[in-house]
Amino acid sequence: MARLTASTPLPADVGKPGYDRAALKPGIVHLGLGAFHRAHQAVCTDAALEAEFGDWGIVGVSLRSVDIVHDLRAQDGLYTVVARSAAGDDARVVGSVIRGMSGTEDREEILSLMAHPTTKIVTMTVTEKAYGYDPGSGGLDRKHPSVAADLADPASPVGVVGYIVEGLSRRHAVGLPPFTVLCCDNLPTNGRIVRRLVIEMAGARDPALANWIAAQGAFPCSMVDRIVPAATEETRERAEKLLGAADKLALDTEPFLQWVIEDHFISGRPKWEAGGALFVDDVEPYEKMKLRLLNGTHSLMAYLGQLKGLEYIRDVMAVPEYRALARRHMDEARKTLDPVPGMDLDGYMDELIQRFENPTVAHKTRQIAMDGSQKLPQRIFAGAAEALAAEGDADSCAFATALWIAYVMRTPDLDDPRRDELCAAASRSAGNDPSAPFFELPGLFPQALMENGAWRARVNAELEKLNAG
Repeated sequence: MARLTASTPLPADVGKPGYDRAALKPGIVHLGLGAFHRAHQAVCTDAALEAEFGDWGIVGVSLRSVDIVHDLRAQDGLYTVVARSAAGDDARVVGSVIRGMSGTEDREEILSLMAHPTTKIVTMTVTEKAYGYDPGSGGLDRKHPSVAADLADPASPVGVVGYIVEGLSRRHAVGLPPFTVLCCDNLPTNGRIVRRLVIEMAGARDPALANWIAAQGAFPCSMVDRIVPAATEETRERAEKLLGAADKLALDTEPFLQWVIEDHFISGRPKWEAGGALFVDDVEPYEKMKLRLLNGTHSLMAYLGQLKGLEYIRDVMAVPEYRALARRHMDEARKTLDPVPGMDLDGYMDELIQRFENPTVAHKTRQIAMDGSQKLPQRIFAGAAEALAAEGDADSCAFATALWIAYVMRTPDLDDPRRDELCAAASRSAGNDPSAPFFELPGLFPQALMENGAWRARVNAELEKLNAG
């Protein structure tokens, strides 16, 4: 069957770009051309362009892969997003991504585009581990491979921070204003973290560059939320039936989409509110809500599912006992939250349960379980420390921590950037304090948890029950 392209006639019940793609010019460079970006920011940008057309086309950059870039070019930048629920499937062809480029093939062209006056915003979805963030110091992890490479050879970057710094350096050299840097990854206060990393790397090469970025740059924080499972052959077959054309880049997702952004942009922005984005003065309450209620519960269910042989989150939620554990975790995490303007937290938690139960979304527990050392500090450990400091209950966080440790101990092919350290800790886990080797890992647990003997005893008690089961 022929591939989806700009000339493909689309069925009437399939959504399509409601603007002139031929007139669309680039204004956004996005680093991390994965499924989440294509089902989230690109969808919002599609809606923004329909509401208010402008030069906000997205050039998507895959820092490592070339296949996705080649597929995007073969399909004229088009792909299908199918929002699935028990009520049915809603398919839309997205057109806001006008070009793809690969860091392994197009590095100089990417940097030239980042330095071009038409580029106003650089967005990122590269996962937590890609930034080379050291939670202990709050700055760069100089042992991180891409950080080390980009400090050694800043003109030929390989990592996300290196690309941003080199792009900004080129703009500085020719007297252009900076582009706005908009992080869309699950880092707490993500804009402030990325700002610090960028300024630190810039300062290592040129203090004047670092000062210019600090004075004139913009790094708004944002919170993103949409469940986007990894695409499968079934995903592509479904899209083919809906389109009448082959789409190698098709994605399944849920109807829900949320994007909360600090409204601080140097040279304008798309009308993202037309796609459901909410612009606020302070993202942090929304971010903490999402990290602890959604992401923390997701991690708990993922490790539980992996230990119990359940492939998908929906399978975990189908077990009444496990569904109750998910709700218990939300109830506990809620007590650590600040007031969230405009949010009904009871309704939000009810909606989360429904989203996790969605029978049409095949979100693999193994996918969510990866990179636990990068995810759990903000999803589980920070909330536990705050709860205990307020003399509250952190039992569910102890249970989630034990689940993760048990998962590490039972998973020989662990997918985590600290794999070697975690496996070594697992090999030393024994006796009355089996969690001790994990608490000894540098920069992982907050000091308050490391020093709380009663809470650590709860982790060990839960771990003992899991190991006996």
